[in-house]
Amino acid sequence: MTKSPTPDAARILDIATGYMASKQLFEASRIGLFAAVASGADTVPAIAERCGVSARIARILADAMASKGLLARADGVYALADDAAAYLTGADSAIDLAPFLTFLGEISYPHWLQFAHTVDTTEPGDLQMDDARWGTFMAGVMTYNALHAQEFGRHVDLSGATKALDFGGLSAGFALAVMAQNPALHTTFVYAEGFEGGIADAVAEAGVADRAVVEVGDTATATPEGEYDTVFANHVIHRFSAEENARIFRNLRAAAVEGATLTVLDFFLDDEPEQRALDALHAGEYLVIDGTVVYPESEVRGWMTDAGWQVRDTIALPGSPRVLVATAV
Repeated sequence: MTKSPTPDAARILDIATGYMASKQLFEASRIGLFAAVASGADTVPAIAERCGVSARIARILADAMASKGLLARADGVYALADDAAAYLTGADSAIDLAPFLTFLGEISYPHWLQFAHTVDTTEPGDLQMDDARWGTFMAGVMTYNALHAQEFGRHVDLSGATKALDFGGLSAGFALAVMAQNPALHTTFVYAEGFEGGIADAVAEAGVADRAVVEVGDTATATPEGEYDTVFANHVIHRFSAEENARIFRNLRAAAVEGATLTVLDFFLDDEPEQRALDALHAGEYLVIDGTVVYPESEVRGWMTDAGWQVRDTIALPGSPRVLVATAV
């Protein structure tokens, strides 16, 4: 009887050593390695001199990033991959992800050391935040949101929208991305108290204040008034209970005309044969950081259906959450 060969353990080791790549990415970003290569410091001695580290460290970090495809290496000369050039080179980036990587390295990564406690108790860890750490936290989160908004604008077609409600999210960037592509769109922003100043500033900076209104309302209970043909509920549901989310979707349906479009951007657990990794990993991140919830997509669809929203599409944004797109019925 021929024995089947034992499968190799490569996938297990790739997962188990993933933190090594993460930490080296965080440090490569912190010392400016990608910006150095972009400016022509493309050999180990040049990287070491430009970044103020030893040649040994420059070689380790550059080779690690090459092994992960963020750099290419040929005859000892390093070059940036397209994604590294777009997001890791500082001021010249399309979106500079450095603040998000700093958040991951200084806040999220150390916090995961408490994950055993979270597994045993289903409780978040202790963030032990001070003003400086909150600054790092918010800079990182809002940078990642900027990436989400960019991808939202690229992949969600709302060219026919005329009157939008942006409700209770964390960033005006999603509505602003759509408004930039759709000069006919007017948006009412209804955000929780304390957010309105930042939203108004973002609207003014985008040059669309003549097409925007900013209002204050408690996200869990507000009942917006209007006849909106587009509603954004992006980065909302993970912050609220199932009962609160069901009520939010009912309140949003009451503010929308029949046929209106609703977008719900968040991470979701799904029932597909292969779970999308980014969402499943963030289920642990949200819980260990602050106890918020990555809900099963089927549960979210149930709230939406009960409230009078029919989901017509799910869009997975690259490197970002998914978007449920629904129609008011």
